[in-house]
Amino acid sequence: MSDNSHRFPQGAREVSTPTRATAAIRFRIVGPVAALSHAETFRVLQRACVRADVPVRYSEGFNPHPKLSLPLPRPVGVESEDELLVARLYEDPTARPGLDPTECETAMMRALADQLPEGMDVLSVSLAPSNASFNPRSAEYVLPLRGEADACSADRIQSGIDRVMASESCVVERTAGEDKPARRIDVRPFLLSIRLEDGRLIVRHLTGDVGSIRVDEILRLFSLRTEDLAGPVRRSNVVWETTKLQKATQTPRMESGAEDIEDGSRNAD
Repeated sequence: MSDNSHRFPQGAREVSTPTRATAAIRFRIVGPVAALSHAETFRVLQRACVRADVPVRYSEGFNPHPKLSLPLPRPVGVESEDELLVARLYEDPTARPGLDPTECETAMMRALADQLPEGMDVLSVSLAPSNASFNPRSAEYVLPLRGEADACSADRIQSGIDRVMASESCVVERTAGEDKPARRIDVRPFLLSIRLEDGRLIVRHLTGDVGSIRVDEILRLFSLRTEDLAGPVRRSNVVWETTKLQKATQTPRMESGAEDIEDGSRNAD
């Protein structure tokens, strides 16, 4: 850890009437920390924001929660090159005249980087309006295959790709947790493209509110086992849609949408 000399520019905390903002914080997570659950990842990021002096807003009431969200939960064990933490700020660090937005974003990025464990790296910080909403639309799973395994031969995998992409439906059984019956899910509508490239199976898929395909379901589609992988599965190239949050016309109620995840409680598929 270091001192606060490179945190927010001088005067950023002296705004008499704070203007709220949103910070979109992109980061990667690789190595042993990829074994953290969604809730554990959230707590690490929450503590980092506190220690980095990020002006995060809190909910009102007897048990206030930080207005932080991970709009696209990451499956346990999956590495990622393109994660997003959305932080609702009680003041805009650039609101004071004369402060450069780029300087503020860089200072926040460096301050957060000092507080994160090895394997979690901040890629960028972008300040946006307070009502900005970030919704994932598509992403890629990259599965590194063992080249020496007969079951993972290029011809067999390519044949599987052709079969899946030519199919009108690909029904799998999806488990929903203990004491809950499995559901039959058609994952074919979620698949945008599949390709074999340099010994890696790259699956581009829809995600977000429309639903998505799970890593274990991809493995089953191609009759692959975890042992057939040469390393961790990695998520990358997430496409985000940025919109404006709608103002509530009645008492706000917690829904299942991504922007309501502010306590790290949502489970990853």
